[in-house]
Amino acid sequence: MERIEFAGHRGVRLVADAVGPADGLPVIFLHGGGQTRQSWGKAVREAGARGLRALALDLRGHGESGWAPDADYGIDAFADDVRAVIAALGRPPVLVGASLGGMTALVVAADQPSPVAGLVLVDIAVRIEPEGTREIGDFMMSAPNGFANLEEAADAVAAYLPHRPRPKDTSGLMRNLRLREDGRLHWHWDPAFIRRRPKEAEAGAGARKLPTYATDLETAARRLTVPTLLVRGGRSRVVTHDGAMHFLELVPHARYADVAGADHMVAGDANDAFNAVVMDFLAGIAG
Repeated sequence: MERIEFAGHRGVRLVADAVGPADGLPVIFLHGGGQTRQSWGKAVREAGARGLRALALDLRGHGESGWAPDADYGIDAFADDVRAVIAALGRPPVLVGASLGGMTALVVAADQPSPVAGLVLVDIAVRIEPEGTREIGDFMMSAPNGFANLEEAADAVAAYLPHRPRPKDTSGLMRNLRLREDGRLHWHWDPAFIRRRPKEAEAGAGARKLPTYATDLETAARRLTVPTLLVRGGRSRVVTHDGAMHFLELVPHARYADVAGADHMVAGDANDAFNAVVMDFLAGIAG
């Protein structure tokens, strides 16, 4: 795995892990809000082993990527970051995006002409459930003063993800935490990220749609022409079956996979099943 950096929108430093042959079809994995490039389980390495040039990117304000000096965490800024990465690669990639990463990928893929070769949306669609998104937001805002130690952080994760076994070894959590000047452990993301545009977020939830900021996601979905796969977690409280069907009405050429037993974080909940459907889709594009 190779660590590489890109210059994103307005020079924000973006960090990625890359694996696979340099001349392989690029596949950019974009994580969800509050996650990092480590969230894809074995998917990135498996894509590289199949001859693809797989890159897992930390979004701005997340992981090891830079924080936006102007606190710009609107969807357009994330999309412009991805456009900058695509320009640096010099070849149309497939975008695999979960949640926020999927919303970003959808916006970029809808550009005309599209700069991508394909699109995979992971548990994100145009219509989402307010209660499910509220649970995510509540978790992200639940520890503004951080944690005294790893065990406290592990307890918070266990309460948020009760369907997952609590790990006996909590040391891996340090990849998602940062020791700040107050001597406490805080989640890796920029606090400004979760304070972004609260009025628009509330309006979006009330309309059962994601906050779209400057971009109408439904319009973006209707403009899609590239091969598209929607992957839903069978237990998701963010994208319902009806929400998935609505997306397929907007994008009739899209393929659809429902991963039984997985919640919103599909790759983390059922990595083998997730990899199976995504790798099959990627193989069809790579030829």
